[in-house]
Amino acid sequence: MSEELPAYAERVLEAAERIPPGRVMTYGDVAEWLGEGGPRQVGRVMALYGGAVPWWRVVRADGVPLPGHERRALEHYRTEGTPLRLTAGGSGAPRLDMRRARWDGDPGQDGTRDEAHI
Repeated sequence: MSEELPAYAERVLEAAERIPPGRVMTYGDVAEWLGEGGPRQVGRVMALYGGAVPWWRVVRADGVPLPGHERRALEHYRTEGTPLRLTAGGSGAPRLDMRRARWDGDPGQDGTRDEAHI
């Protein structure tokens, strides 16, 4: 495999880096924001190259932490103050409160400033 990152992967990773601490975007949100690809393509990029960016901020639409990485993701969410909720019945691992945690990509939301959209 080449050292050079595919252009689409670079754009996905740049999008992940722009998500403010304490907020998340779904795989589909990232694809829609970029205007190309889909949730599976974004997920593939994150699986292959996402370790160098805040991967825990790109999530499944159901708010369940990434299987196999739940503990690390929850540590990040708690540190960043990402809204969480208990699963139905209050048992099991917490999941993201998608209604409150989801970021729409607006650079002015949450006081962040961003000069250009990807």
